[in-house]
Amino acid sequence: MKVVAAAKINLFLEVVGRRKDGYHDIRSIVAPISLFDTLLVEEVSGGSVSTVIENLDSVCGHDGEEIQSDGNIATKAALLLKKVSGCKSGVRISIRKEIPIGGGLGGGSSDAAAVLLALNKAWGLGYSRQELGAMAAQIGCDVPALVCGGMVLAEDLGERVTAIEGVSSESAWWVALVNPGFRVSTKDIYSRCGNVLTSPPGMLDSMLLAVRTGNVELAGRNLFNGLQSTVFSKYPLIEMIAEALERAGAVGVGLSGSGGTVFGLARNERHARSLADSAVKSLGHPLWRRVSRILPDGVMAAHGPLEA
Repeated sequence: MKVVAAAKINLFLEVVGRRKDGYHDIRSIVAPISLFDTLLVEEVSGGSVSTVIENLDSVCGHDGEEIQSDGNIATKAALLLKKVSGCKSGVRISIRKEIPIGGGLGGGSSDAAAVLLALNKAWGLGYSRQELGAMAAQIGCDVPALVCGGMVLAEDLGERVTAIEGVSSESAWWVALVNPGFRVSTKDIYSRCGNVLTSPPGMLDSMLLAVRTGNVELAGRNLFNGLQSTVFSKYPLIEMIAEALERAGAVGVGLSGSGGTVFGLARNERHARSLADSAVKSLGHPLWRRVSRILPDGVMAAHGPLEA
């Protein structure tokens, strides 16, 4: 089965508290975007599970550290579903990545979500998205939101996911994405940030209103990421990227997740391309950049089974 797995951006991200175990509770609006990894999920004999990234050396954020098959989050997703369902089938997962590694765009989490959805269909397991989301919480904090699909509000450790109802089709906003070319460690950023990093009163409600009405200007004024100052402090280049997008005329600029990808909201595709090109040109360095679009109605597409 061939599956595409969409990246995400965080239009809103608060750190609402730190737990006794050291993890942080968050509240975030997660939006899938039209930047995709492509996965080929194949049944194999023997019951083994393996994952290979076909184009690892060319992936933005790859710094020479191999992503081992047994530690890959897609492998973990397949192993978990085998364990829960009792399925004895083996799986080989081939991934062609376009989503930067360690870039705050949820590439690994989206791959894991795609594996859960694909194998649930291929094996005829019949689990609902809610059931798969509950399993996904055992794999990673972004995975439940990406299993759910569409624009969601993620809370607690990310395992409590609520689909945002009434999202306007006009909220398929264009975005310019710029990545510094290196990984940012989520664990490191959370260890450096404060216990509580919340937004001004009413900001979340304003962002929810923006996505329900398709008002990009309102969205641009209410982008929030509580981790942003911590990331900017450690990585000045990422702050420079944000400033360059602002100078280029973005409707609003935000950091996705714990970084390092920065996005600029645009009025249309042409504006998004201008933002990305102008920002990178002004920095005088050939940074990774893409133009993408928010997908308010869903993220996964599957095709298969494929003929040999």
